[in-house]
Amino acid sequence: MSARNNQANKAAARERLKAERERQAKKDRTKRQLVVAGSVVAVLAIAGGVGYFVVQANKPKAWEAAAEVAKDGSVTKPAHTTGADGTTVVIGKADAKKTLELYEDPRCPSCAAFEQANGEQIKKDVDAGKYKVQYVGATFIDNMAGGEGSKNATSALGAALNVSGEAFLEYKGKLYAQANHPDERDDKFGDDSYLIKIADQVPALKGNKKFQDAVKAGTFDPWALKMSQKFDASGIKGTPTLKMDGKAVVKEGTEAAPMAPADFQAALEKALKA
Repeated sequence: MSARNNQANKAAARERLKAERERQAKKDRTKRQLVVAGSVVAVLAIAGGVGYFVVQANKPKAWEAAAEVAKDGSVTKPAHTTGADGTTVVIGKADAKKTLELYEDPRCPSCAAFEQANGEQIKKDVDAGKYKVQYVGATFIDNMAGGEGSKNATSALGAALNVSGEAFLEYKGKLYAQANHPDERDDKFGDDSYLIKIADQVPALKGNKKFQDAVKAGTFDPWALKMSQKFDASGIKGTPTLKMDGKAVVKEGTEAAPMAPADFQAALEKALKA
């Protein structure tokens, strides 16, 4: 190997080593920049997350806000109601002489069983003018099982009542239908979208934007709380409870609501004659 070639090889080696060192230095700088940037993003994310949760923690929950409105007395009443805060809900022909009072909790499994067995007959009787129906809604299962489904469904019933008395009765029946009614431990009625999905089974409510907006906005949440207070003040201890013009309607020989259709018809006929 000539001296010239030897010097050229050494120079080329030095250039390769220099280039490699520059590449490594650039790689190290990029790595450091990424680490710093990642740390900044992490800090910002943590700060943003903390800020978000602080805001959420300080933001009044929907039912707490509704309770404040109910306390102030500025309750939006559904149409087709009377009485203080619109909690007197009577459906039926004005000239019907008798009034069947129904005390029910939307999440109540016994109420669902009663409605599945007798709801259609009640609707037929009301349409025929045999008697009117007065509804009093309870929400105690929310306290027993946790959640807000009873209150939320009562509010949605208020939105249905705001459409018409007939829509209210039909929607109530759909909420209690076997295909729709959840286990009482499942707070499915706490989901507005589920309540709206069930409402689509009622012609007067299907695609009804006014109804849907009221459910989503919680327009009748304070009213639902007032209705619940009315139930609590009634002294009724369980649901379903039936009364005809203030007198208990029970299965013969018991103090329980008549659940089976035959028992219901017998108790009803007796109450109508009283």
